[in-house]
Amino acid sequence: MSATGTYLGFDAGEKRLGVAVGETVTGHARALAVITCRQGTPDWSRLQGLIDDWSPEGLIVGIPRHADGRDSHSTRLAERFAGELARRSGGSVHRIDEHLSSHAARDAVRGRGQRPEVIDAEAARIILETWLSEHFP
Repeated sequence: MSATGTYLGFDAGEKRLGVAVGETVTGHARALAVITCRQGTPDWSRLQGLIDDWSPEGLIVGIPRHADGRDSHSTRLAERFAGELARRSGGSVHRIDEHLSSHAARDAVRGRGQRPEVIDAEAARIILETWLSEHFP
């Protein structure tokens, strides 16, 4: 079991990285930011700034797979991001299957009339809340 407190969640993509912040006390998370990526590489200085600001107990990375469980290009991208995040942050990085989180995020954003740019951060929120509910029921 991980430590209680604040966690950051991530939805890694080729062009954007969604970031969310959540708390174990409430089990809820909120979309925090969308960071631009170049060929899957995020703006590490901006990302490190968020980590420094929030001082999270851990970092949660969504790992996408095909519906049949096979890896995809996105799987490899997210795994590479998770490894680099662990190396750079020195923090505890947890992975979670994020099957269909982007679809759920699109539906949630449309339902609230928000701009499409927030989909990645909303996906990170869903990923993080799923992880929190599994580890802090």
